[in-house]
Amino acid sequence: MRVMVLVKATEESEKGFSHTSWETEMMETMGRFNDDLRDAGILITADGLKPSSEGKRVAFDGLNRTVIDGPFGEPRQLVAGFWIWEVKDMDEAVAWVKRCPNPMPGPSEIEIRPFYEMADLQW
Repeated sequence: MRVMVLVKATEESEKGFSHTSWETEMMETMGRFNDDLRDAGILITADGLKPSSEGKRVAFDGLNRTVIDGPFGEPRQLVAGFWIWEVKDMDEAVAWVKRCPNPMPGPSEIEIRPFYEMADLQW
């Protein structure tokens, strides 16, 4: 099964990457974790996202489109980065997330969401 693993944003991540010693060490540790995922054949792709202040949203209402400039709302409702993994089941995904280094300098959350597969869409 494929899952998207979402690193939830924090107030710190919404400030952007500032090259502190903690961030440098975390990136090195995260790189080793990503190597482990790759070696296990689980990692499909991974990336970090710039702060929402650098993003845009497009709101749809019928035929109307409205562009909204970031930043966007409460940081903990945003995504700071993601992986896409191929795992045998949700338990395996949870086990890998538990091995992940904390991606933030303080409390943080990682959300795991399965993708719809073709079999899910057939009725």
